[in-house]
Amino acid sequence: MSYKIVVDSCCDLPSEYRKDPRFQIIPLILQIDEHTIIDDETFDQADYLAKVAASDSCARTACPSPELYMKSFVSDAEDIYVVTLSSKLSGSYNSALLGKDLYLEEYGHKNIHIVDSLSACCGEAQIALKAMELADSGMSFDKVVEALEKFRDEMLTYFVLDSLETLRKNGRLTGVKALVATTLNIKPVCCGVKGEIAQKSQGIGIRKALIKMTELVAGEILNPEEKTLMITHVNCYERAAVVKDLLLKKIPFRKALIVDAAGVATTYAGDGGIVVTC
Repeated sequence: MSYKIVVDSCCDLPSEYRKDPRFQIIPLILQIDEHTIIDDETFDQADYLAKVAASDSCARTACPSPELYMKSFVSDAEDIYVVTLSSKLSGSYNSALLGKDLYLEEYGHKNIHIVDSLSACCGEAQIALKAMELADSGMSFDKVVEALEKFRDEMLTYFVLDSLETLRKNGRLTGVKALVATTLNIKPVCCGVKGEIAQKSQGIGIRKALIKMTELVAGEILNPEEKTLMITHVNCYERAAVVKDLLLKKIPFRKALIVDAAGVATTYAGDGGIVVTC
């Protein structure tokens, strides 16, 4: 069966897949002061980070419209798998659901499944690449859907950021003491819990927080030899490489990848941010 994988632009796919015809990326919109930026292949991370650093305002994002999703479903592909940002963090999932309804009303039945990633950036990429792997194996649509949901539910998402202010100001934090952490140079180690952000631990300074994160991942991961480690970084490849090496010394992953953050992850993770999924 032919298939297509649709993702929103928070999905940090490895570069070799970003122009792969099996994938389509639906852009979110980034807003900082008077600047409106489409999170697509034209996104310039260095320029955007400079705009954010120079502004007294908080950067914000807007999810894709249902119409954009509907148009992406108009395809020769028989099966369509959609992966979105966590529904607890963005309206992208609900837009995709509405887009599916619009498509079905206008064009009739098609196999379309929308996965709420309960994650972001490289977590979305993990699910999208798993969909590709399963579909390429010849598995039926219903079996792929079942396996994808199971894969999503078992996935770990952890992150350490230099600053939580953008997340806090946009209402994305629950129970994380962003202001105290910033003042005392305490860096929270955060994780995804059913699609919401929770604080799992902390460290004094970024390095100790990253080490603590690797210890937590090592203590929670199951069947690592079957899994891929993916790390999204925001303008800090060397930091991501250190985290990768620390994790690979502890855990026998099948594969490990470091990916650049696109616009949405750059907005919320901020300069120097690290996100780990496995």
